[in-house]
Amino acid sequence: MANVVLVTGVSRYLGGRFARLLTAQPDIQRVIGVDVIPPPHDIGTAEFVRADIRNPMIGKIITQAEVDTVVHMNVIATPVTAGGRVSQKEINVIGTMQLLAACQKAPSISRLVVKSSASVYGSSPRDPAMFTEDMGPKALPRAGFGKDSVEVEGYVRGFSRRRPDVEISMLRFANIIGPGISTSLTDYFTLPVVPVPLGFDARLQFVHEDDALQALLLATTGPSVGIVNVAGDGVITVQQAARLVGRPTVPVPISAGGLLGQLVRRAGLADFSPDQMQFLAFGRGMDTTRMREVLHLEPRFTTRGAFEDFARHSGPLVPGADMVAAAVDQLAGSAAGVLSHALGPGRKS
Repeated sequence: MANVVLVTGVSRYLGGRFARLLTAQPDIQRVIGVDVIPPPHDIGTAEFVRADIRNPMIGKIITQAEVDTVVHMNVIATPVTAGGRVSQKEINVIGTMQLLAACQKAPSISRLVVKSSASVYGSSPRDPAMFTEDMGPKALPRAGFGKDSVEVEGYVRGFSRRRPDVEISMLRFANIIGPGISTSLTDYFTLPVVPVPLGFDARLQFVHEDDALQALLLATTGPSVGIVNVAGDGVITVQQAARLVGRPTVPVPISAGGLLGQLVRRAGLADFSPDQMQFLAFGRGMDTTRMREVLHLEPRFTTRGAFEDFARHSGPLVPGADMVAAAVDQLAGSAAGVLSHALGPGRKS
């Protein structure tokens, strides 16, 4: 039973919401939220402690408060929000190492919950239709958030061997989406024109932000579950998703993902990486049997329902969207030309 819970990453949207959700649970006596900056949102009656999990000081906080449950939500998916790729990797990997070292030394710790990601499975044309939790990736993520997630899970497995008395739940979330959360993928699907990999229409899975919070709550307050995939039922394709948000698409060679990402990032529109282009080409599917049978989560939203809720709150197309759509038809043979024509006028109007 969780009594004193420490939550990392409370200054970001999902971490803040989760801390607030925990404070409403009658059986939890104390919630401590940790981050490097004060949360800009309501975290309920949770106590905020300004601390960097990369600093050994986190161990003193855990020991002094006699924390019994740690919920690690400070694995950052996008380098822009972390202050760049170097900072992102330091927070994700070094931060996790320091946090686990502190947990290892703290006798009060009895449970660790880790918010992981489906990105550990990578994206490859050789992937199975659905990944189960005991399957490994056909091609390991070689950079970015996916590689960080693989390393984080490796450190968690090492921790479990050193502290077999600690219950561990590691939730591999599909892309989290909803009306409030902002990610590289939500930014991507709100671009004036959506670049899609030429010749591909990948299957995507999503989990609604409310269902993601419920999964974390069950893992924190219920029985230990080990590794569990978390996603809404069903899949949608990239083209279907673009139509749901009313965005025109333009085909882009997958090899142009790096150049495209630079253009989009420089324009301040989205954090778009070659890894994301790979994901949008080959997609990914996860089996969620354990989610139901072990975690006992029945998501309120299907994958399509979660994306539709996001689409309803994503706002109309930017001024000049009609011109964007026309440009797509006229300039389909030149991806760079389309993107330049579409994004430039759309941002200046």
